[in-house]
Amino acid sequence: MAQSQVIRIMKKIRPYTIKKGLLYLKHYGFKDFMSRLAERMEPEEVPYGPWYEEHKASEAMLEKQRKVHWVDPVTISIAVPAYHTPEEFLRQLLDSLVAQTYPYWELCIANASPEDEVMQKVLKEYRDKDKRIKVLDLEENAGISQNTNAALFMASGQYVGLLDHDDLLAPDCLYEVAVRICDEKADMIYTDEDKVTSDLSEHYQPHLKPDFSPDLLRSNNYICHFLTVKKELVEAVGGFRKEFDGAQDHDFIFRCSERAEHIAHVPRILYHWRTHKASTADNPASKLYAYDAGKRAVEGNLERLGLKGEVSHTKDYGFYNVKYQVQGEPLVSILIPNKDQRDTLETCIRSIREKTTYKNYEILIIENNSVEENTFAYYKCLSGDPKIRLLRWKSGFNYSAINNYAARKAKGEYLLFLNNDIEVQTPDWIEEMLANCQRPDVAICGSKLYYPDHSIQHAGVIVGLGGIAGHAFLNMPGSRTGYLHKASIQLNTSAVTAACMMMKKEVFDMLGGFEEKLTVAFNDVDLCLRTVRAGYWIVYNPHVEMIHYESKSRGAEDSPEKVRRFQSEIEFMRTRWIDFLKKGDPMYNPNLTLSKWNYSLRAKQ
Repeated sequence: MAQSQVIRIMKKIRPYTIKKGLLYLKHYGFKDFMSRLAERMEPEEVPYGPWYEEHKASEAMLEKQRKVHWVDPVTISIAVPAYHTPEEFLRQLLDSLVAQTYPYWELCIANASPEDEVMQKVLKEYRDKDKRIKVLDLEENAGISQNTNAALFMASGQYVGLLDHDDLLAPDCLYEVAVRICDEKADMIYTDEDKVTSDLSEHYQPHLKPDFSPDLLRSNNYICHFLTVKKELVEAVGGFRKEFDGAQDHDFIFRCSERAEHIAHVPRILYHWRTHKASTADNPASKLYAYDAGKRAVEGNLERLGLKGEVSHTKDYGFYNVKYQVQGEPLVSILIPNKDQRDTLETCIRSIREKTTYKNYEILIIENNSVEENTFAYYKCLSGDPKIRLLRWKSGFNYSAINNYAARKAKGEYLLFLNNDIEVQTPDWIEEMLANCQRPDVAICGSKLYYPDHSIQHAGVIVGLGGIAGHAFLNMPGSRTGYLHKASIQLNTSAVTAACMMMKKEVFDMLGGFEEKLTVAFNDVDLCLRTVRAGYWIVYNPHVEMIHYESKSRGAEDSPEKVRRFQSEIEFMRTRWIDFLKKGDPMYNPNLTLSKWNYSLRAKQ
C-alpha cells in the first residue's frame, strides 16, 4: 500500500469511523467485511483528486461557454427542498448556481423551516442580488417528497433539475445539460457525480455511469444526481410520491424513464454530493427505511411494465436483485461443440445432469474431428440419454459455423451456447437465464464465470477494452464485488461471452446467427452488438455462476497461422464496428480506462 494511501486512511480513523466499521462488520460478517475492506483500501491506480482537477472545466472553457449565443434557449428550473440548511452549505449551494455558465435558469427553493432566521437572511441577500432566485416559505415540513413537489410547483421553466439543499453543481453543469436538450432533444438527462467532504477539501468516490441501463437501475439507483427532466414529463408522472420518502428519487426516475422518449447521459462529474455523518452519501446505514422504499420502487417498475419478478435486498445497502419468473416451460437447447477432451466434456455434462433443476432441455454435442477412442466411447455412453443428441461437423474448427449448424438442428425456443470446459455451479442457472430472455426487450443473457481458483474470468464484456473487447473484472478475486458492485449485480452490457450465453432463437435466426468469417475470436461480441443494434437489451446475470477451464480445448494463440487468423479477426471487427469503437461502449464510461479490466480511471492523454 502506498504511503499516501496509508496517510489518507489514518486521517479517517476517528471514533465515528470506528463505530461505522463495527456496524458494517456486524452486517456483512467477518469474511465479507474483510473482502470489502481490502477492496476499499487498495490504492487508486490514478488518484481521483488530481484527476478531477485535470478534467474539470478550465477557466478558459468556462469563459467560452459564457459567451455562447443560445437561439431559443430553454429555462431550467432548479428545485431545492430546504430544511434548516446550515448557512455555509446554503451559501455554497447558491454560489454554485450563480456561477453557472448557462444563464437561463431559475432556482426554486421550498423552505420548510421559515422560522430559521439565518436561512431567511441568506436567502433574502441572494434573492435581492439575483432575480432568478425564488423562495417559497412552507407552512410545515411535509417531508422530502411533498417539499420537492412544492418546489416543482414554483417552476416556470421547460425543464426542471433536482438539487439537494447541501450539495453543489459544477459551473458547467447546466451548460452541458442544455447542450443535450438542444442537440438531442432529450427529455431526461443525468450526469456523473462524486462525493465531497463537508469542508469541500476533498473530492472522492467518483460515480462514472453508463448510458441508460434499465437492469442496472433496478439493481441500484445509479442515475441519482444530477437529474434534469422535461417539465411536461414531470407533470405527466405526477411528481414525487410521499409513500416512497427515502427512495423518492428512485421511484420518480423509474416513472419518468418509463415514459421518456430520449434519455441522455452527460459523462462528466458535474454534481458534488456533500457527505457528513447523517448523510446517506457517507453512512448508508443511517436510513435503512430508505432501502425498503427503494425495493418497493423496483417492484412498482416491474408491475407497471407487466414483468413478473421477486425483488430482494442484497448485502450491500441500496442494491437489489430481481429474480424474474419463468413463464411456462419452453424447451432450451444447450449447444456444446467438442473435440476430444473426454474428461473435460464429461465434467461439463455431469454437472448439467446432476445440478440442473430445469427439466425441459436438450443437449446437442457437436462433434468436430475427434480422434481419441475414449471420446467416442463416451459418446456411446451418452447415446441412451433421450435429452442428448450427437451432431457431427466434419469441416475444420470454426466456432461460428459449428454453432450455426447446431442451431438449425435445435428444437428449442432458446439457444444456450456452452463451452465444453464449463462446469455448472448454480442449480437454477437455466431458470435465471431463461426468465431474463423471456422478457420482450431482452434477447441475450450472460453469466458469471470463474477460473478454477475462483478468480473472475468473465463478468460481462466491455467493448473497446484492450482494443476490441475484453472481460470486465478479469482475474479479480471472486469474493469481491468490483466497482460499485458491478461484478455482483444484474445490469445491461453491450456484450457477454458465448462460453455460457442464452439467446432467443427467433432473434438469432433473424440476425443470421454468428458471423462465420469470425472463426474463433469476437464472434460472440459481433453477435451481441448486432443484437443491440436490432433494439434488444443484453443482461449480465451474476447469479448464474460457472467454473470455466478456459483454453483447454483449443490451446493458445501461439502458432504463426493462429496469430494471422487472430489479427484478421481484429481487423474485421475494427472495420465493421469502427463507429461503435470510436464512440465508445455506452454501457461503460469514457472516463474509465480501456487498458485494464478494473474500472480504474483513464489517465489524461
